[in-house]
This record gives sequence, C-alpha cells and structure tokens, in this order.
Amino acid sequence: MDKAAENCISSAAMDKLIAAHDGDVALLYLYLLRCPFDPEEAARELCRTGGEIAAAAEKLRRLGIFPDRGQPCVRTESVPVSKLPPAEELPEYTAGEIAGRSAEDGTFQAVVAETQRIMGRALSGADMKTLFGIYDYLALPPDVILELLNFCVDRSREKYGPGKLPSMRSIEKEAFVWANMEILTFEQAEEYIRSFRDRQDAVAKAAQVLNIRGRELSSTESKYLSSWLDMSFGPDALAIAYDRTVTNTGSLKWQYMNKILLSWHEKGLRTAAEIEEKDGRRRTASPSAPAQQNPGRDSLIALKNKMNGSR
Repeated sequence: MDKAAENCISSAAMDKLIAAHDGDVALLYLYLLRCPFDPEEAARELCRTGGEIAAAAEKLRRLGIFPDRGQPCVRTESVPVSKLPPAEELPEYTAGEIAGRSAEDGTFQAVVAETQRIMGRALSGADMKTLFGIYDYLALPPDVILELLNFCVDRSREKYGPGKLPSMRSIEKEAFVWANMEILTFEQAEEYIRSFRDRQDAVAKAAQVLNIRGRELSSTESKYLSSWLDMSFGPDALAIAYDRTVTNTGSLKWQYMNKILLSWHEKGLRTAAEIEEKDGRRRTASPSAPAQQNPGRDSLIALKNKMNGSR
C-alpha cells in the first residue's frame, strides 16, 4: 500500500482530534500511524511522561480512533493499570492540573463561565474536576457541553420542579451517554434532544392508554413500555392489548400484556387495523347445523303419506 494512502487521516478522525482539543492526543495519534504502541518508546520519542502517554492513549480509545496496527497494547510498570480510570468514570485531576490548563486554555475558561451562568452558582472544586473531565477526558466540544448542561437542567426541572438543578454527578453520567453515542457536534446534540423528547411524549401517551396518571413509572414499567415502543406499537394497538389483558385477568398484568404484544410482533402485526383484521375477537356466526334426523318421526311421516295416498 502506498505510504501516503496508508497514513491518510479520515475526516471523521480529524473531527474527533479537533474536538479533543488536546495536543498530546493528536501527537500520539500521528505517532501511532507509523509505529506500534509501546508506551516507553512513545514517551521517549515524543518527549512526554509515561502518564501523559497513557492518558492520551486512553483518550484515543474513548474517541474510538486508536490506530490498530495489530499490536497488543503494552502497559509498563511506569504506567500501572490501577492508575487508569475504570469505565464510565472520569480520571482524578488535581487542582493544580486544572488550574494550569485553565490558565492557558481560554476555551475552557469560557465553558466554566457559561456553566456557572446556567447553574446559577459558582462551581466548587469537585464541580470543576467533573467539568474538566467532561471537557478533557470525554473530549466533548464546548458547544456540545453547553447543550448537555441545558438538557440536564431542563430534565431536572421537569422532574423535580422549578428551581431544581441537576447534580454534577448526574451531568457526568449523561455526558458518558453522549460520549458513547459519539455526539460530537451541535447538530447531533440537537437531534438527540429531539429524539429524547419524542420518546418521552410516546411514553406519556402509552402510560395514559394504560390509565397510569399522576405518578412516575417504575423502572420495570418503563422497560416494558420502551420495548413495546421499540416494536413500533402505537397507542391504538396498546389500547387493544390493554383491553384484552384487563378483560381476561381483571387488571393490568404486565407479563400477560407483554405476551399478547410479542405474539403480534412475531406475526408482523403493528397497527390496530392489522390486529383487528388478523387477530380480532369478532366471531362470525357459524352456519346453522342441519336438523338431526329422528328415525321414529320420519317413519310416522312416511306412514301418514302412504295412508293419504291410498285414499
């Protein structure tokens, strides 16, 4: 393969490297396009510490663009696995690290200022660590981070009432969801929020069909409703299943209703019209059965006819 073609960086990878706003990550990516990953060798060649190389490598993996040259990732004693953050958890940053990066990174300073405006308060040291982790480790772009914050604030107020703000821990959890879904542009964030709102509306309509009002759904109930919506059942189809469930069991039995819907799903029935046509409860009247023969009665009729004929 031509070396120029082999080392060509895709547009998707470039977008992610730019969004990472981290020079070490970009430098390590370029290095790995030419060399197998050896942390000690990379640290030596790139004039970085082992910890900096490990952090950059983990960030590349998080972004999904760690160059795979068929070489196993070698971890040396200078970069023990125990120091790497577990899945779905941000690394531990020191106050000095955050202060140092903040002083030289005007973009992060702007993110901090806007976050404080959205939250309506100054950020604590712990808050700063979480925000910096979302910015640095998850590598969400600034405009996406702000969309994330507004989304989390809106959800918290809808759920708990006006004035209720989300915890930074809940924002962190949602940030991991966005990072894992590779939401890296403002447009992708807007589309995700629209889809989330649409699903919320669909769940609310389904809950009304089941006469669930004035309370939150349990986790089990939410799972059932989500699975039914994923199978493309609308309110009309759910209403038929609910009616049959209550008629046959006397109340809403989730497992019973789920079996009905799974049966329709397997038959390819989705709409109320399809269900009524192919799995309706209407019963056509069966043709009248022919009158049973009565030998004694038939004999009397035959004898009577014979006597009348002989007259």
